[in-house]
Amino acid sequence: MNKTLIIAEAGVNHNGSIDTAKQLIDVAAEAGVDYVKFQTFKAAKLVTKSAERAEYQNTNTKNSDSQYEMLKKLELSEADHLELIAYCQTKNVKFLSTGFDLDSLQFLADIGITLAKIPSGEITNLPYLEKMAELYSEFILSTGMANIQEVKDAYQVLIEAGVKPSSITILHCNTEYPTPMQDVNLRAMLHIEKELGTAIGYSDHTLGIEVPIAAVALGATVIEKHFTLDRSLPGPDHRASLEPTELKAMVASIRNIEKAISGSGIKEPSDSESKNKEIVRKSIVAQGPIKKGQTFSNNNLAVKRPGSGISPMKWNAIIGKIANKDFTDDQLIEL
Repeated sequence: MNKTLIIAEAGVNHNGSIDTAKQLIDVAAEAGVDYVKFQTFKAAKLVTKSAERAEYQNTNTKNSDSQYEMLKKLELSEADHLELIAYCQTKNVKFLSTGFDLDSLQFLADIGITLAKIPSGEITNLPYLEKMAELYSEFILSTGMANIQEVKDAYQVLIEAGVKPSSITILHCNTEYPTPMQDVNLRAMLHIEKELGTAIGYSDHTLGIEVPIAAVALGATVIEKHFTLDRSLPGPDHRASLEPTELKAMVASIRNIEKAISGSGIKEPSDSESKNKEIVRKSIVAQGPIKKGQTFSNNNLAVKRPGSGISPMKWNAIIGKIANKDFTDDQLIEL
């Protein structure tokens, strides 16, 4: 059975608090995810001081901070990273973070991170992609806001920099928080797989847990989903995040779906249902007493459970034959 890699995206939902970040790790570990992921950046290297906030950031963060001011409050220090990595180890969940600038990429590599999570906003950032290829050995690429050519271009940058195709997983994504259901376009994940032949996955920003579960059924090997302690908390991403009980339910559902799609793919009875065959299926039986020498007909035969006798699929072959013994009402017909 292939196991889906589940990344619980804490992101900036710690609101700048190391204690809140640790509580998020507790929730992720309790839910049974594989990774809990944060974001590594320096606001001054990520965004100009005059950059406007996205519409969803304005909707979800009710203050007048600029994008720079908002992000500045959400930075994690280098010491914070080391503390969170150590805390993850005590909770038996893996730490991951997305670097948003070149210095952050280097810092994460220096502290032992080998899996690169490339966010949707950097898919057209050539220097960033080349730096990623230089520093890391595994890559997960989100593709929100991108068309297929942009996905191919980013993929090609990695390949030309020496990255092995087998080390790349590409996630379909929609970068609207929350994503309207009609904009998910989940089958685009299969389009990526067809065009590039890579492992595929899905980074979800819808409300609820249905879409990532459906993505696993369609073949996603990686699922990424934002989560929070409380959706009503202030901050840009809380509103499109799962609360603890929902995260746990999503993980449990994905693990069940993994089992459900892990069979041979051949239509045949399973071990668990085979024992019911004789009980649920039917046989040809006598409809009232039949004397030896009588002819079997539509008038003296019936079809009833159990299925341990002659199959009703042989009905036409039985009609017209002669009874070789007496049969009582409901007795299984024998030849």
